[in-house]
Order: sequence, then C-alpha cells, then structure tokens
Amino acid sequence: MSDLELSNRAVSGRSLPRPPRIGTLVALAFVAWLVVATFWPAVLQTYDPDAIAPRDAFAPPSSAHWFGTDESGRDVYSRVVEGTAASLLIGVSATAIGLALGLVLGGLAGLGGRALDFVVGRVNEVLFAFPGILLALLIIVLWGPGPVTATIAVGLSTAPGYARIIRGELVRVRTSSYVEAARVLGHGQARVLVRHILPNALAPLVVLATLGIGQAVVWASALSYLGLGAQPPAAEWGAMLSAGRIYITTAWWLTVFPGLMIVLTTITTTVLGRTLAARDGARR
Repeated sequence: MSDLELSNRAVSGRSLPRPPRIGTLVALAFVAWLVVATFWPAVLQTYDPDAIAPRDAFAPPSSAHWFGTDESGRDVYSRVVEGTAASLLIGVSATAIGLALGLVLGGLAGLGGRALDFVVGRVNEVLFAFPGILLALLIIVLWGPGPVTATIAVGLSTAPGYARIIRGELVRVRTSSYVEAARVLGHGQARVLVRHILPNALAPLVVLATLGIGQAVVWASALSYLGLGAQPPAAEWGAMLSAGRIYITTAWWLTVFPGLMIVLTTITTTVLGRTLAARDGARR
C-alpha cells in the first residue's frame, strides 16, 4: 500500500492495520538515533568523517571500522552519521514545501467555490500526468542541479498529492453535520472556519508529514545518486551511493550501508505514519 493510499484512508476515517507495538518502539528508537546523528553527530562518530588514510582504503567492515572504509580510507560509518543531517534536512524541507503548497492549492479548491475548485483540479490533473520523479527532474533541468534545487524540486513534485488530500478533507468537514449545526446556531463564516473546519480538516497533516518525509528522502537520494543533488565528496546518503557504485563488486559496503540507511528511514517513517493514522482513524 502506497503512502498516498495510507494518507487517504487516514483522512477518510477508515481503519488502518496498526503496526505491532514492538515495531513502533523500534521505529522510535531509530528516530532517536537519527536525531542524535543530526544534531550531535560527534557523539556517534568513531572517526573524523573527512580524515583520509590511503593505507586503510577499501577495508571491509570490522571492529575497527564498523561499516568499512572507502577508496580514500575514510570511515564509512562516520560518514553515514555525518550524512544524516543533510539527507534529513532535504527530506524535511521538501516535505514542508510540498505541504505548504498543497495547503494553498487544497485550501483554494476546498473553500474557494466551484470556479477555483475547477481551476485547481485541472492544474492538479496536469501535474499528476507527470510521475513525481520526472517532474522533479524537469525542474532541475530548468534551474540546475544542487541540493537546494533538489529540495525544491522534490517539494513541488509532492504538492499535487497533498493538495488533493487536503481539498477532499476540507470538503468533507465543510459538509459535516457539526459544521451545519454551527451555522444553524448563527455562528459567522469566519468563526465556523477557524473553530470547526480548519482544526478538523488539518489534523491529518501530521500523518501526511510523517509519511511524506520518507518518500522525500528516497527521491532526494535518487536525485543525488544521478548527480543532480548533493555532489561527492559530500557525506549525503545518495551521493555516497553514487560514489560507491563503481566499486560495488569489490567493496559492497560502500553502497549497502548508505542504501540501508535510506531504507530504514523510509520504513521508520511509514511505521510511525501508520501508527498515527490508526490512532486518528480510531478517534473518528
């Protein structure tokens, strides 16, 4: 089941399979590791991530170098820790951009009347005609490669999905019985909007953000792997994958461990997103 499908089920109030409690606890533990790696990387690093030691080049994983070393003798584990901040910053920033734009478009469609709803709907359909990663590549072609461009590109490419979900939730809440009751009681449009529609319609944004971060990290890493995001020798997971791909048959650890971090981050955000979505659905 895709993240978009999970989000749709969450905002519609349908029940979701709740992840096992142990899975949630493991996900929270990994999130704690990510937080420490992002803000206090020196606590987790065993070596200077940029220290070059040619004699130790291509050392396999061992007690001395947990994730092995690269072609310059740099410790891969320390570089993976160093790259956490860059990878998560891109993922979180791209998600924030996508949600902000989706909120604007979804709000215009859900609250602006039939004309705006029609216009925004047609714009969304055009954007949905392009696969997300293809739209991101098109934006990078126009603006040039780099981590900032990659962040903006991923954010813009995810906005249509968020806009559709937010628009649907606004329409659902706007036509609900408790909103109609508030209007019958004489509450003004502004009060109904602020006190009833927006709080209930925007509550699922936390779930959307949690699910979106993992997707954004994957897309940003894919762009870096293609040489369109962060560039080697930057310690960013996608860039590390790109730098290690030519040695995959002789030094597998150069690609396995950065790739494993991307996978674990995506799984973790999905597990937490499902947990939040299940709780949100239970409240409804």
